[in-house]
Amino acid sequence: MSNNRHEAAGLTDEQAIEMYKTMLLARKLDERMWLLNRSGKIPFVISCQGQEAAQVGAAFALDRDNDYVLPYYRDMGVVLAFGMTAKDLMLSAFAKAEDPNSGGKQMPSHFGQKKNRIVTGSSPVTTQVPHAVGVALAGRLDNKNIATFVTFGEGSSNQGDFHEGANFAAVHKLPVIFMCENNKYAISVPYEKQVACENISDRAVGYGMPGLTVDGNDPLEVYKAVKEARERAGRGEGPTLIETISYRLTPHSSDDDDRSYREREEVAEAKKNDPIIKFAQYLKEAGLLDEQSEKEISDELTNIVNEATDYAEHAPYADPEETLRHVYAE
Repeated sequence: MSNNRHEAAGLTDEQAIEMYKTMLLARKLDERMWLLNRSGKIPFVISCQGQEAAQVGAAFALDRDNDYVLPYYRDMGVVLAFGMTAKDLMLSAFAKAEDPNSGGKQMPSHFGQKKNRIVTGSSPVTTQVPHAVGVALAGRLDNKNIATFVTFGEGSSNQGDFHEGANFAAVHKLPVIFMCENNKYAISVPYEKQVACENISDRAVGYGMPGLTVDGNDPLEVYKAVKEARERAGRGEGPTLIETISYRLTPHSSDDDDRSYREREEVAEAKKNDPIIKFAQYLKEAGLLDEQSEKEISDELTNIVNEATDYAEHAPYADPEETLRHVYAE
């Protein structure tokens, strides 16, 4: 690999380092959440580990001041890149009153934050896809030059919501970027038992939109694909379906035991392609990172995670009456 693939993709040195920091912060937060869950302090974790490169690479290719994102539950990298903080995410994990997603009402990882145009998801998977299409349509009716970016897993791509959303967006040439984060497993079901086509992106042609499959362990590849899709959307050429291939390094969630459906050797083998280690390696080859700066970044992010954990753990819970707020007419 030549030493400046990030420059060829249109990224500055600073942006490449910022990408790395965002990926690493997502990983460190996720790792901390597992420890908190296993020690009985937080109820639930659904992990981004192994998918950070796809998430951050994609988010950096969007207009982060105007575009809307409709993330799925693993998208910690996306929402961090769009302006959520470590503290925001920890408040959600602890279900505290200040949790910006829902004031502690929703499960963790149901991201939503109005000021950063992150549209809340719900527990039934893929419901965010038609919503993304609706937001794009509303943007067009208001003459706004925005795109919507929506993510989902490859298991999710079998839901009717995906097919209806894709069809509507393509017919109306709406500025939607559909990104399937293929991590090889829908809970416990491997890819080949979920779909008969080789790639999820093969489905794009049936809806009359471009589809492509990229290496989800390489943030620069994903950045390029999403940037091109964003440019198409901006020109009024309609939606794109992008599939990022990575591997889910953790169990499906903190309630799952993945030893029952995959071999430990398979997971160990996948860890050799860890996107964070690979991207750090690239940055070293490009002369943007060395042992010293790598350690400084790591220490800085660990401090951020420590402070966020401490703050969220000691923050107050919502008052009991809050349970009924936004449920009945007030």
